[in-house]
Amino acid sequence: MKLTNMFGDFYKGKRVLITGHTGFKGSWLAIWLHEMGAEVIGIALDPYTERDNFVLSGIGTKIKADLRGDIRDGQNLKDVFARYQPEIVFHLAAQPLVRLSYDIPVETYEVNVMGTINVMEAIRVTESVKVGVMITTDKCYENREQIWGYRENEAMGGYDPYSSSKGAAEIAIASWRRSFFNPNQFEKHGKSIASARAGNVIGGGDWALDRIIPDCIKALETNKPIEIRSPKAIRPWQHVLEPLSGYLLLAQKMWNEPTKYCEAWNFGPNPDSIATVWDVAEKVVEDYFQEPRTKIQDFRQLDTNHLSPITNHYLKDLSNPNDLHEAKLLMLDISKAKFELGWQPKMNISETVAMTINWYKRYKSEDVFDLCLAQIIRYTEYHKGNTE
Repeated sequence: MKLTNMFGDFYKGKRVLITGHTGFKGSWLAIWLHEMGAEVIGIALDPYTERDNFVLSGIGTKIKADLRGDIRDGQNLKDVFARYQPEIVFHLAAQPLVRLSYDIPVETYEVNVMGTINVMEAIRVTESVKVGVMITTDKCYENREQIWGYRENEAMGGYDPYSSSKGAAEIAIASWRRSFFNPNQFEKHGKSIASARAGNVIGGGDWALDRIIPDCIKALETNKPIEIRSPKAIRPWQHVLEPLSGYLLLAQKMWNEPTKYCEAWNFGPNPDSIATVWDVAEKVVEDYFQEPRTKIQDFRQLDTNHLSPITNHYLKDLSNPNDLHEAKLLMLDISKAKFELGWQPKMNISETVAMTINWYKRYKSEDVFDLCLAQIIRYTEYHKGNTE
């Protein structure tokens, strides 16, 4: 199997810096860029666990530079940029957990707001940088629990420290774009800056706390019940490769037309992949006890609408009205990305869960880098509609 290059040879030879490359999304992005021939520079904290996708895939040994650093250290960031002269920057480093943000609200703001500003300042003083894609979250919006998706021009906000810090980061990104990277003055600064917001992202190699997929896998591997705090919470679920394909496409578009795409963008699933946490957990359990799928048609033919009685044995409702506040309903409107970028999600919820659980069923016995690459290749087959 060979990687179908959705982006032509655009990334071949490009110097691309990723903040947060040791994280879940960052490691997958590093693998994809590496396989497309990019010179990848990563700067991040240590990975969360020894089972993280970054560790098991060994991507740190394959890229141009695997650096440790805290994005709150602005001078260090500037030094790294000066040394490696990146052309494209993907900023993913963050404190990404809602519940943890209640415990460390100040650190959450320092990382998510000032860290983002430090990255933009490093971009500002580094002449080589042409494109910066700043990744935030769908939780940056002022959530009114509405039944329709949020559009890019709606108000920023957030109840908890994590969500509000991401809303604040978006406001800072917009301010820096107007003040220092204004598209009307592109000839002076030569830079294009955009922000990208994605929904609940799942996929292999995520072991973070308080996330449904890692919680499910940890429980299933130890034959314990899966404890679910917010079973009725509705989220826009998508495989990690879906938003990453959007980020990569956006950066390419920005490079080619820098004053046209330097805006905010939503990357989310189709409406049929918006489901409750409980529904996703049911699909995880059902898929975990089926044979591993290795071909595109296997993922597409999977039917988890008829769940076996074994499923309910593994699920335990721990909802408590006195728990810390978390959004119950959150959806994104992705019309802008569809119509203006030509991007759209390729996988439904069953395919998304199936590919995710496929990774967790195989990571102990197979080469994880090859496993990740195979899934990227299969995703590009979705992109071109190949089911062979």
